[in-house]
Parts: sequence; C-alpha cells; structure tokens
Amino acid sequence: MRLETLAIHAGGQYDPETGAVTPPIHLTTTFRHGPAGERIAGYEYQREGNPTNDRLRAAVAALEGAAQALTFASGMAAISALLDTLRPGARLIIPDDCYAGLRLLAAEFLPERGVQVLRMDLTDLAAVGAACANGVDVIWAETPSNPMLKICDIAALAELAHAQGALLVADNTFASPVLQQPLALGADIVMHSTTKYFGGHSDVLGGALAFAREDALYRAVAHRLHITGAVMAPFNAWLTLRGCRSLPARMALHCSNARALAQFLSAQPQVQAVHYPGLASHPAHALAMRQMRDGGGMLSVQINGGRQAALAVAGALQIFTNATSLGGCESLVEHRASVEGPAPVTPQNLLRVSVGLEHIDDLIGDFAQALARA
Repeated sequence: MRLETLAIHAGGQYDPETGAVTPPIHLTTTFRHGPAGERIAGYEYQREGNPTNDRLRAAVAALEGAAQALTFASGMAAISALLDTLRPGARLIIPDDCYAGLRLLAAEFLPERGVQVLRMDLTDLAAVGAACANGVDVIWAETPSNPMLKICDIAALAELAHAQGALLVADNTFASPVLQQPLALGADIVMHSTTKYFGGHSDVLGGALAFAREDALYRAVAHRLHITGAVMAPFNAWLTLRGCRSLPARMALHCSNARALAQFLSAQPQVQAVHYPGLASHPAHALAMRQMRDGGGMLSVQINGGRQAALAVAGALQIFTNATSLGGCESLVEHRASVEGPAPVTPQNLLRVSVGLEHIDDLIGDFAQALARA
C-alpha cells in the first residue's frame, strides 16, 4: 500500500458491531473481566490499553514502517519515557539545535540521574564520530531541527551509533512520516509530538514512539508508560487518528505554501536569512531531498535589525498568529528566543514560522505588508 492509502485505512477498521466506517471512541476507564482477572476482550483498565489507542498505535506503526508504536499524553511524555530508561553513567548525544523541552530535560533532569549529555552539531559527522569513539548509548537526532531547520544525515548517524552498540533516535515531528521515514534509513526509534502535524488542527495533545523492533527496550518503555501513567486519553487518540486520514493531503499544501513563502522572503532586503531545506540555497538541500520527499511546512527567517526588528515584523502580521506550536491549519509565527526561558539559544532576530493551509497569496501579502510596516 502507498502511504496515502495507509494513512486513511491503518488503524481504521470499520466497527464490527454497527458497520460504522468511522471507528468508535471507547471512553471507558474500566473493562469487564472474569472473577480471577481473566481479560474477556483483552482489556482491563484504560491505563493499560484501550481499543482507540490501539488503533492509533497501529496507524503510527504502519506510517513509520515500525514493528510497534506507543502513544503518550504529550511529546515530552514520550521523550521522557524513553530517556528514563537510560542508566546512571549512560552517555547521550543531543543536537545543538533542538526542541527547547529536550534541551531543558537534558540540562536539568538527566544529570540528576547520572546521565552525561553532550550537545553537538550533528551535521559534523567527524565530531560525532569522535564523541562516539569515547562511548555513547544514544544519539538523539532532530531533522529538520527546531528552529534552525538543520538537516543531519540519518543513515550516517545510524552507522556511527550502531558501530558503538548505541541507538539512534530520530525526532520526526517537523517532517512527519509523509516526508521522511527514519527507520528505513537506519534509525532505531522515531519520536513524534503528535500534537503537531498528526493532529493537524491545534486541538489535541499527544506523543508517540515508533520502534524498529519489538524488543526488550520496547517492552521496557511500554511497561514504564503503564506504571507511570502518561497515557493518551481515548478522545485524544480518536482525534489524532482522524488527523492521520488527511495527513498526506495537508502536508502537500503545507509544503507548497512554505516553499513559495521561503522563496519570497529570500528576495526581501529586510531579510538576513531564510532557513528552509526546500530551498536550493540551504546548505544541506541535497541531503534533505535525498532523505525527505519535500521541504516541509516549517521555516525560520532572520530579520535585519536584530530583536526589535523581528518583534516589529511579528507584531505587524495580521493573518499569521503569534503563538507557540506548529502543524495546524492556521499559520503561526513565533519569536522563538522569547519563549525559550531565561537562557535562550536561538538568535534574537529569528522568527519561527509554521506555514498553514491558507491561500499562498494571502500569506505572502501578509509578510509583505509586515516587512514594509516594520
């Protein structure tokens, strides 16, 4: 099956009881069992599993080409459950440009448990190789990265990791499985904030992990999810599963809109730089087009004039909403440094842009008037 077909049918079996083509939501927390705890229909308690979540897990696994998938209450819950399996003394490599939640988790919480974290530029394979030679347990890749849209070589990083007996985890949130399938390139686990493109409508929180193998690590993370309780609610699973159906169609328009907007912004004198892997000017454009099917719906733009100029542009936009998050139907803009906490690492003149599904002429016109007014 092609991915577009999988997105519509994976995890979406018709309801055998009524024939409904839309799967029902099982909102119950409790399932009937026998007097000795026998699971009559395979379920016992919502935290341990429920039919709606199982359908979404099947869909995520199918779209990523995974052996198994797990779903969580949020993307950070998924990240935490996986990294909590690291033992004291473990070494973790994360990107120098990455989601702020991962960066703060690695800086504030993992060291308390004796996990050593190295932040480095994953596009520098020689440096990564040297770090791996000193011992490593997990390389965490994020490509495209947040918010600089860096591209790292998934296959090369997998080779470096596996040579040391380490795992490669890939955050595929920006690309979605429609554009990129890291497991096929050698990654061991894929992470998603399903809040973003999977949900697609800015109305449902969630996270997922897709595993290349149904192995001891998968079982350990599944057990941790069960015991610690960061489960996705059935209604959230149902909404996210509904989002899967339109994911390929939405991604096509996200990509075409983002490419056109990036081309427009690149030609504006008020713009210092545009970071978008779909542009030929991107330093890793060739690599991006080898491991991605398109450039994605995210870009970032640096405005001449520093922080105040960037804030002025963001404040003058009328169609783009100043808001955190990404991947919804509506276009968003965010001055990323302002929301990164007391120690931001993003350039002060950078705006992160989630390009939505509005007409591209309106989106370009909005930026044109904002740049002119600012």
